[in-house]
Amino acid sequence: MRTAAETTEVRRPSAVRALTTLLAVTAAATVVVELLNYWYAPEQEFGLAVRTGWAMLRSLGFLVLIGHVNRGRTVAKPFGLILAVTTVFAVGRLVVPREGVPALPGLLGFGLLTALCVAVVTLLYRSEAVGGHLVRHRKSLVVEGGTISWREVAPKRPPVTGWLLTSRVAAFTYSPLMLVPALIAGGSILDGQLSAVPAVLFWFVAGIAVSYLVLFCTAFLMRGRPWARRLLVMITLGVLAVDLPLCWWLLGLDGLIRDGGPLLTAALLALYALHRATRPDPT
Repeated sequence: MRTAAETTEVRRPSAVRALTTLLAVTAAATVVVELLNYWYAPEQEFGLAVRTGWAMLRSLGFLVLIGHVNRGRTVAKPFGLILAVTTVFAVGRLVVPREGVPALPGLLGFGLLTALCVAVVTLLYRSEAVGGHLVRHRKSLVVEGGTISWREVAPKRPPVTGWLLTSRVAAFTYSPLMLVPALIAGGSILDGQLSAVPAVLFWFVAGIAVSYLVLFCTAFLMRGRPWARRLLVMITLGVLAVDLPLCWWLLGLDGLIRDGGPLLTAALLALYALHRATRPDPT
């Protein structure tokens, strides 16, 4: 029999409700701004289509973030920070054309989306009500006393700081930020540049391998292994050493700015967060 306490719904704070609404608006604005940029682009080429599609996929990221916020998950803060920063860079790299001045609708849309992303980060990190709401861990099956239940389970690893979570989430963006320009460079093969085939294949393999390396490294990073921090630094430097020269060689200066810039930003954020992260006091 259910008790009254079990049937009572806890009303979320107004700041949390405002955040979920803001995230939904940001997701919709991402799609609209990207379509505007593509519509007003002087040349609707293959590379622009790939970059536009990747940027529009970020709207799904905001929907996933809404789910984390509604469930009060602690991972919502670093995930929201990385998503907001990379969204601004992903849209900003498409606003400015190769030649001429940006279209006014694109500039206005970029300004609006930037303001929305800043508001999202401000609510995530400055609102005490939101901070008090984002304290829950993931749920899993628990076998206890001969019964199976689905409930929240605190992680067995030592407590980690928000900066360490931010570094982890930033590192997870390395692989997609490498695969997108690799896919764009693959379009040069269709134009008859067969000499680029080995480099493009290497780029794809490196991007996929980085995802597994980051997954392995951050699993131990969350458990406070000092060697995992050094390994993440090495992975970050290796990613930059591979991706930036290939962007310059296969995509030119334009590709280096549009595709290398977001990866460099994510790498710097990961390294800065890793530097700021400290083990909590055991007392």
